Amino acid sequence: MTLFGTTLDGAQIAVLIGLLATLVLWVFALRDANGYRRWFRGWSGEKKRENRKRNEPPSRTPTGPWG
Repeated sequence: MTLFGTTLDGAQIAVLIGLLATLVLWVFALRDANGYRRWFRGWSGEKKRENRKRNEPPSRTPTGPWG
């Protein structure tokens, strides 16, 4: 097999296949990490919204004997 005018033997072809497989593995790992990051940011935003809603003062002034 020739690649860019250079003849490749079996060992070099095996190395190229190994490098390609490693590249594919890294691409899938990166895609998975980005999906997790996107999910975590959404979850974190929901928790922040819940905390703000829970900690905000009541919309009307409290009346009555118990405040």
